[in-house]
Formats: sequence, C-alpha cells, structure tokens
Amino acid sequence: MRRLPRTPAGIAGIVLVTLMVILAIIGPPIWGAGAERIDSTVILQGASAAHPLGTDNLGRDILARVLVAGRLSLTLALLATLIGAAAGVVLGALPSVLPRRAARLVTGTVNALVAFPGLLLAMFTAVVTGLGARGAVLGIGVAIAPGFARLTQTLAASVAGADYVSAARMLGVSRRRIMTSHVLPNIAEPLILNLTQALGGALLGLAGMSFLGLGVQPPSFDWGRLLFDGLGRIYVTPAVALGPAVAVAFAGIGFNLLGDALAHAASRPAVTAGKDVPRAVPGSVEPGLDEPEPDAVLEVRDLTVTFPGGVTPVRGLSLSIAPGEIVGLVGESGSGKSLTALAIGGLVPHPGRVNAGRLRLCGTDLGELPEQERRRLLGTSLAMVFQDPMSSLNPALKVGGQLAEVATVHQGASRTEARTRAVDRLEHVHIPEPDRRARQHPHELSGGMRQRAVIAMGLMGTPRLIIADEPTTALDVTVQRQILRLLREVTDETGAATLFISHDIAVVGELCHRVVVMYAGRVVEELPVGELASGAAHPYTRALIASLPDMDTDRSLPLASIPGRQPSPAEVGGGCAFADRCELATDRCAERPPLIPYGKAHLVACWEAS
Repeated sequence: MRRLPRTPAGIAGIVLVTLMVILAIIGPPIWGAGAERIDSTVILQGASAAHPLGTDNLGRDILARVLVAGRLSLTLALLATLIGAAAGVVLGALPSVLPRRAARLVTGTVNALVAFPGLLLAMFTAVVTGLGARGAVLGIGVAIAPGFARLTQTLAASVAGADYVSAARMLGVSRRRIMTSHVLPNIAEPLILNLTQALGGALLGLAGMSFLGLGVQPPSFDWGRLLFDGLGRIYVTPAVALGPAVAVAFAGIGFNLLGDALAHAASRPAVTAGKDVPRAVPGSVEPGLDEPEPDAVLEVRDLTVTFPGGVTPVRGLSLSIAPGEIVGLVGESGSGKSLTALAIGGLVPHPGRVNAGRLRLCGTDLGELPEQERRRLLGTSLAMVFQDPMSSLNPALKVGGQLAEVATVHQGASRTEARTRAVDRLEHVHIPEPDRRARQHPHELSGGMRQRAVIAMGLMGTPRLIIADEPTTALDVTVQRQILRLLREVTDETGAATLFISHDIAVVGELCHRVVVMYAGRVVEELPVGELASGAAHPYTRALIASLPDMDTDRSLPLASIPGRQPSPAEVGGGCAFADRCELATDRCAERPPLIPYGKAHLVACWEAS
C-alpha cells in the first residue's frame, strides 16, 4: 500500500473510488428530494442553468438522479461481486480436498461455465429468477463465479501439495477444515485483489442489464436505468445520457485501476503447483521373505516406488528399525532417500505408486488397514520432520494452533487442553518463552526454532517412529548440532525408532546407530556405525567417506570427489548401477549383485566387496 500512491494508476484509482464511495454516502441525503421532485412545467427540457443535464418525462432533475443513483449502483455491484466470489471460491477450492473423481467432476463444471459467455449467463439467470434488481444481481453473480472458481482452483493447486496440507490429510483432518484452515488462508491475498477488479466488472454488468431492461425497474433507478431512459433523446439532448454514462465509466475505470495497482504492488513469484497425495498401495508378500519381526517399530520389505513411463526411483528397499534405535539413510541427491520416507508415510505424490512386500508400523500392516484407521495410526505413531520447516508449518496459522490441531483431532482434547500441551511441547524442545512463541506465526521464528517447533508437533502425540528428512540442511553448524542433540534426546526419552535421512555421512556417523547406504534407488550397504570409517565394504560407501575433508586434508589439493554422476531413475539398467563410476568394476558387474550378509549385522551388494 505504501508503494501504491507512487504510480499514476494507483493515484487515479484511489481518487475515483474514493469519490464514488463518498457520493454513495452523501448522495441520497443531499440530492434525494430533488431527484424525486416532479415539476410538470419543465418536462423533457434540455441542459440549462437550473438543470445542467436536463429533466426527464416527469420534470425531475437528471443530475440529481445521477448523483443519488450512485448508492444503489455501488450497493448492487458489491452484492453481485460477493455472491460471485463466494460461489466461485467454494467451487474452485473443492477439487483440492475432494476425492479425485469428484474433483474431476467439479473441474469439468468450472471449465464448462468459463467457456459459456458471461453476459448470456447473466441474462439467462436474470430471466429465470425474475426481472428486477434481485435477478440482475444473481445474474451478474453467476457470471462472475466461474472466473473466481478458475482462479481459486489454480491458486489452491499451488498449495495443495505443501507438506502442511499433506500432514493434515495424514492426520485425518476433515476436508472442510483443510479448505478453511490450510488452503484458503494461503491464497486469500490474490483473491481479495481480484475482488476489486471484479467489482468494477460487476458495476458495468449491472448497468448493462438495467440498460437492456433486465435490471432495476421503475420507480427505482440506477445508472443503467437512467441511461436507458435517456437513450431515446440522445440525438436531441445528448446531455441526458451523458451524465449516467460518465458515472458508469468513471466508476468502472476507477475500480479496475485500483485493482491493477494493488495487484502490481503485491505481486510476488508464483508458487510451484502441487499435486494430490494418494494413498500408498502395498502389494502382497512375496515368497521367500523372512517372517515379521515382532519387536521392530518399522519393518519394510521390498519397497518399490514407480511413476508412469517406467521411472522407478526406489527399487526393492528393505529395512527395519527397533525401538530406541536411530538408523541413518544416506546417499547422494536423487538416490531415493526422501521418496522412501514419503512412501512410509503414505505421502508419495500422484501419479506415483507404492508397492511393498511388507510395510508394518508398530506391528500393524498398513496395507490391511481401512483408510481411516491407517490415517489414525500414522497421525499418532509417526512424526515426520522435513528439510524445510516453512513448508511443514502453515504460514497463515500461529505455531501453537498448528501444534494443538494434533491433540484436538486425534486425542479429543479441548482447545484449552490442546493449547496447554502445545506450549508444554515447545518448552520440551528448548524453545525459550514457549507461551509467546505459540502465539506467533512461523515467519516470526528463526530457522532453528521452526525446526524445533516441527519436532514439537511430532511430540504432541506419542510417536513410535520419527522420520527426519535432512532436518539440518538449511541450518548453520551451531544450530545443526543443537537439532541433532535434540533428536537424540527425544529418541532416548520416548524410546521411539528414528529414521534419519541425510546426504552428509559425517553427521550420520555422529548421530546414528546403524547406517543404510542407498544408490540409484537400491540399498547397496547396511552396517553398524562403528564400522563406517574403517569397515565399509562397498566402493560407493568408501568413496563417500573418502570425499569428507578433515583437519589433516591437504588444502593445496582439490577436494576428493566421486567421478561421473548417478544415473537417473529412468536410466538404471539391470546390472550394478555404480559400475560406471567404480574402479573395481568387472564384467560380472553387468549382473546386479544381491544384498547379502558380510559379517555380523553387515550387508553389502557388491561382487568385489573385500
């Protein structure tokens, strides 16, 4: 708003809109009597000193009627805009929370309405609902709604795939609450800006409806009705039609200029569109898989994530985590680490498909649970800490309210009880002044505090499994150490199993008990963290360790790196995916090596492991 007056369009828009609002307020009290006064001695006169715009067929002053008609014209335009905006926003937001089939139906309806000419839609609605102001308002509202629906649908798609929306779905939050608390608040600004421009369009549309005889009917009058009444005399005394025409034009131009200026002042980079999050579809247990591990919190066997076109970023992954154990999942970017976490939490984006021979959480097979029970189990037993806390926390809601939502949805707590627990959890993760921080929005917290708040959100329930997906990547070294210490404290205190995902093998070596190394979607090695530095058997694991600089590294030499690049998920062949970058590769590497035991609690997938 501070930048707005500096632009000519902003100044013109503010001036015109302000004048129209003032006119709507003071017009009827000041000129109302003159607009209704009938004088048979001056019927159908042209412009004169006493009547600058002439008189009508009853001798009433046209200028006074133009000034008085501003209130009804603006009021009807505002009502039509609000009706159209409300209907359009609801219609446009529904696809982001409805099941896919219903969402397609709503989207198709919106597309059909957008393709239909707005004026014809308004006229049809006005005729069906009855001639007059009410019919015209409903008609213009119906004509405005498709545009708002299309805009809302586009904006809602940009936030529907955000982590905080996915988390709300996983928690079992109702569709209505997702729409009102998570989607609409984050797209409200552009909708409000568009409302100003739509108001100008509604004003012109209503004037057009009244001019065609479908809008305001006598004895009421708006600018469109006055223009209709003066049309027959426009060639004899053009001033009688000039007044209402100028009023309509100035009002429409003013609202459009103001809307454009507001949009320009508030413009920002577009948000990448998200996608719907489908439920994971586990497959049947294949022959030869071992028996379930009754003590494991998480047990995954033969997990595969596929996308259309044969793209398979996760291939046959198996792992298990015991209570109180921290397992590190490491590998270069694109190795499938984050997709593994999303698959476990049921958050793989559409059109990805998840299949698993076994996917058990807390001894329960997720594939055998109904959707509602599955969400309840994930919402209470699984805590996910993502890399970017700003994508996990809803920027439109206060931190305490977001934490309290877990307790109200899954634990049946009252709002007061949930807030008290939220403050307690914030204090538990060492956030200073937790009561004040709970009343703040995420942007008011530092990066470290936001990450602590996300961990606190996971502790609102009683998590049995914590998945931390590179939670320290965007933090400085000091805060990173604090977050790692906090994760260990939480694991030791709750006895939860923790899957810590990172590309930094040094951090994993400091925090974890066991390490799982991924490359090109497959597990290539699994070993105790104590053997990581000196007992790694796979060439890729050794290369990762060798690329870490230490205090003895010769700074005059280039940093060690792994030559070549990791193949994309669509390029992985049938043999060892690391063969092209491996110094030990032989002809045998054309065949994919199985993951086999290599000492105690040590597995490796390499023909040349030694």
